[in-house]
Amino acid sequence: MAPHYSPSRTVGGVMRQVLYALVPGIAAHTWFFGPGVLFQILLAAVFAIGLEALALMVRRKPVRLFLGDYSAVVTAVLFALCVPPLAPWWIPFVGMVFAILIAKHLYGGLGDNLFNPAMVGYVVVLVSFPQVMTAWLPASGMTGQAPGWIDSALTIIAGQPPGGVGWDAISGATLLDAIRNSASTGQSIESLRGTAVFGTVAGRGWEWVALGYALGGAWLLVRRIISWHVPAAVIGSALALGALAWLADPGHNPSPIIDLLSGALLLGAFFIATDPVSGCTSPRGRLFFGAGVGILTIVIRRWGGYPDGVAFAVLLMNMAAPLIDRFTRPRIFGHERR
Repeated sequence: MAPHYSPSRTVGGVMRQVLYALVPGIAAHTWFFGPGVLFQILLAAVFAIGLEALALMVRRKPVRLFLGDYSAVVTAVLFALCVPPLAPWWIPFVGMVFAILIAKHLYGGLGDNLFNPAMVGYVVVLVSFPQVMTAWLPASGMTGQAPGWIDSALTIIAGQPPGGVGWDAISGATLLDAIRNSASTGQSIESLRGTAVFGTVAGRGWEWVALGYALGGAWLLVRRIISWHVPAAVIGSALALGALAWLADPGHNPSPIIDLLSGALLLGAFFIATDPVSGCTSPRGRLFFGAGVGILTIVIRRWGGYPDGVAFAVLLMNMAAPLIDRFTRPRIFGHERR
């Protein structure tokens, strides 16, 4: 998986730029939620590289050549950033099995996958292991309550918090979880202000993580690694629909700023929905694709069964991408559009 790139650039070079752009978001994520974030990235990358090498050997492809494009590593990092920091080691393993072997190589490898591999792996573990995948840590600085390096490693390896401490003692709801629960109980959004999950303008910690991804996304735009069409359409459509819902009922719907800076919306806008293989090819098609991702994300957040809908929105639009391309591809002079 990779964002839009110029044919004159190598795939490996583009992937490295994507990894560099993820650094600000990863740094903020680690600061607020502990070193478990880095352990998840490491485990997912190791599993992804191993499974990629296995698939290449089975398909009789040059292993060293294809591993050098870093596509498996980018898939692993994006997946790891979507799972709870203390998820047990087998979560990234199962995720990478479905991302690398099923979503990527079963369809023919890089360039032929219909669906975004990282999001396929994430949705599989989210649906299959909902209790583990909702055990998020409360935001804190690395000098605060977040588990340290040793406790994080032991928890990930053993699958249980160290010292007999229960999951309830170290995990909590995100702001999007709290909003969803408040909507079901009739509580107002205002009642969440001042609670542990609410930060300055959005989810505590998550607002800074989102800004880190926005900074990295801006870097990709400046470097022309991605085009502006998909991020602008995702963000614009999400803000527009979120604003309509908020204006209709501001007491029970979050503001557009909360939607923008909570959850994985900005990560999805700049790093996930911009995958050219599973997305659209024409500029107009990318606008429709991005708008679909943004709208579906807000629809799932408001009325779906999950607090965040970025992964489902991307996969649903992946299915629609060939049809969108068919109707938005520029017509060649002298030929009718089919």
